Amino acid sequence: MRRPGRRPGFGGRGPVGRAVCLLAACAFSLPEGVHGQLKAPEFRAYYLHVGSGTASGPFNDPAATSFQRFRLMTDLAVGPLRFDIAYEHGLEVSTGTLVPGGLAGVGARRGTGAWAPLQWTIEESDHVLWRHQFDRLSGTLTAGESVELSLGRQTISWATTLFLTPADPFVPFNPEDPFREFRAGVDAARLRAFLGPFTDVDFVFRPATYDDETTLTALGRVRSVIGGVELGAWLGALHDEFSASGAVTATLLGAAVRAELVVREAEGETVFRGAFGIDRAFGLGERDLYVVAEYQRDGFGAADASELLDVLGSTPASRGELLVLGRDALALQASMQLHALWTVDALALTNLGDPSLLFGPGVTYSLSDEGTARGGLYLGAGDPKTGEGLPGSEYGAVPFTAYLSVTFFF
Repeated sequence: MRRPGRRPGFGGRGPVGRAVCLLAACAFSLPEGVHGQLKAPEFRAYYLHVGSGTASGPFNDPAATSFQRFRLMTDLAVGPLRFDIAYEHGLEVSTGTLVPGGLAGVGARRGTGAWAPLQWTIEESDHVLWRHQFDRLSGTLTAGESVELSLGRQTISWATTLFLTPADPFVPFNPEDPFREFRAGVDAARLRAFLGPFTDVDFVFRPATYDDETTLTALGRVRSVIGGVELGAWLGALHDEFSASGAVTATLLGAAVRAELVVREAEGETVFRGAFGIDRAFGLGERDLYVVAEYQRDGFGAADASELLDVLGSTPASRGELLVLGRDALALQASMQLHALWTVDALALTNLGDPSLLFGPGVTYSLSDEGTARGGLYLGAGDPKTGEGLPGSEYGAVPFTAYLSVTFFF
């Protein structure tokens, strides 16, 4: 069944034309003398193409999919004012039926909370999804070297751990998405003050809209390095409810040790979320083996397979706050450069409550200074399906998937 799509214009009345007109109006309305401080913008671009094949599974038919993303980026400086702009398209075509939250993450990510109308659908059907958006559109005003104020769609990350980041109140990194090259932007006002070489404070006000309901996030964070140990804490309202977090990063026996803990008030209940991780590089001959190990305990997660569907339909999941569905998760990642042009890596993501495993080995080849090619697999292990036709585990029903991607920066 075909779903109706929209076809907005690409001319002066389209999103690109409106943004250019807005920036031009801002530039021409500046006071006399400031135009001499205008820095000519430099444009950068990024292109990704992923071809993948998925075998049949307990809940899916076999399918071949092509996904493309094109991103155009620039920054414009006018005296103390700096604009950061990134505009991108995402096109996904599949022989199977596309589902929300697929590869076409441009403007289609589940639970993005996008508040500003900066994303549009060009074409949407059972087999085609083509969307575009401004992933970054923000202005930053700097006062001296110690204070900066940013307004608009921008990147904000307060994560301490690398893969499993439950204490990041904005857009957490998704370890199951190997194709995200840039962290997604959020619509927010942000004030940062640098109190010294090792201390800064950060205030963020963010409205977000989910299923036509708007929530407000107002948080303040302080971060400092004391005796070689980085300490951080944030406090305030997250999606209209009280939240607080603490984090620490230290070096122990040559390894980086990271930990973060957050307490949330959610629908009248107190929920704890936390993660602990270690990462270190080991010398193997003339090569380095880099290893990351992280454990997460999430009060929003499912204790066992019987709770998976409830968690999948929960409010935190609809907002994109859950990196995994299980309450107890373990992530292991290793990468090694075998040659100047070849790198191999593998990611294992485990739900300890099912138990089940998602394994993703891959190999990357450097085509040039600006281009890379990557091939890899996704393999799921665990109970695929219950006798009632429900998921038997988080990763047991993941079908065998192979992919090949190329990436270019220019």
